[in-house]
Amino acid sequence: MYRLDDRIVALATPWGRSAIAVIRASGAGCLEALDPLFRGRKTPSSMRGYSLAHGALVDPGTGEMLDEVLLAVFRAPHSYTGEDAAEISCHGSPAGVERIMRTLRAHGFRAAEPGEFTLRAFLNGKLDLTEAEAVHEVVSARTANAHTLALHRLEGRLRARIDAIKEKIASVVAEVEVQLDYPEEDVEHPVSAHLIQEASHEVDGLLATYRVGRLYREGVRVVLAGRTNAGKSSLFNLFMREDRAIVSEVHGTTRDYLEGWISLKGVPVLLYDTAGIRDGGDPVEAEGIRRTREILSHADAVIYLVDGTEGLSEGEEALIAELGAERPLIPVWNKVDASAVLPPPEGFIPLSCRTGEGFARLEETLHRVFPEAEGGGAEVVIDSERQRDALVRCRDSLEGGLDALSRGAPLDALAVYLHDAMEALGEITGEVTREDILERIFSCFCVGK
Repeated sequence: MYRLDDRIVALATPWGRSAIAVIRASGAGCLEALDPLFRGRKTPSSMRGYSLAHGALVDPGTGEMLDEVLLAVFRAPHSYTGEDAAEISCHGSPAGVERIMRTLRAHGFRAAEPGEFTLRAFLNGKLDLTEAEAVHEVVSARTANAHTLALHRLEGRLRARIDAIKEKIASVVAEVEVQLDYPEEDVEHPVSAHLIQEASHEVDGLLATYRVGRLYREGVRVVLAGRTNAGKSSLFNLFMREDRAIVSEVHGTTRDYLEGWISLKGVPVLLYDTAGIRDGGDPVEAEGIRRTREILSHADAVIYLVDGTEGLSEGEEALIAELGAERPLIPVWNKVDASAVLPPPEGFIPLSCRTGEGFARLEETLHRVFPEAEGGGAEVVIDSERQRDALVRCRDSLEGGLDALSRGAPLDALAVYLHDAMEALGEITGEVTREDILERIFSCFCVGK
């Protein structure tokens, strides 16, 4: 059971050495509890909301100064959580921050759980559930496109779409319930079936954005594969725009995989540089090749490099066909800048990792592998299984209602379908909630958010 009757505190900025750290506190009596800890021209409890004070934090028991700070005060209900709240900006020494946190916990504050500030904002009506989820997505966004889509949800665009659909369903519910409440009226009024159809169509439109939302939320895994010394590490560095991988002419240099996030025209891509695939090698290299095959089994796409100066080796065409049977595969003919390069086979992208020739074409080809990326400019997308499943239930209920109408079923049967559809939409915005769902959502948040 969630508590709203106590005071919570957490570090809102990442842990580690920094110029400034921000400690967030919230809860009834929060400002009064800070009075004995803050030494300044004003006490926290006497400050107006959205005001800032310079002073020192002290240990009330010893009077010892803990740090020189800036204290920001927020008054209920006009704060993030809807409660009295404060943010303490202190120096970013991990040791200093821990001293402050320890003192706060000893004087009336409890360490916040992950996402508890946003949970309180939701429970206090400051955010609906789609906006609360978007807080986590904004913080977690890896590209500008992903960040923009999350901001759209945070400012309430998804909620507005859901509310518009609910309004249409509610209009039909009102029509049906009037006739159910006054059965003695002999005149039957037609039910606005077109509103149910429009609502179902709009739900389908939101469902169609799910793959786009997941793409930008979770990203895709792209694996660089090929024989040893084909240029995978050079291509990895080219994508990363820095020298992350060791490049050597010695076969088998890469013995384990490297990974790194890149933005491919706004799409988050987790790129893997892997050990070259070949027979033989020492036990360490063999383990690297085993891991390569394991990573390949989970890849969303593969870029397969061939050394253009050596050409396809025995069995390599079969390997390419095998890898490309279950996922998109882009074959690349590397080292085209070399004087001894062989003509690339049909379908291969000519590339020089040394000069960058062909790299723009490779990026464009990889981007086209994920057609959902074109939806990155959408106003509203859904991106969680929870939202998708609720929309599917809503759509199924609406379709069931239309079927009941077409069969001439009793109006109370239609009413059940419509109420089920409304309940499913209420689950998305949080009007209908279960504690286990809330725990699952907010447990993914960082502490302090």
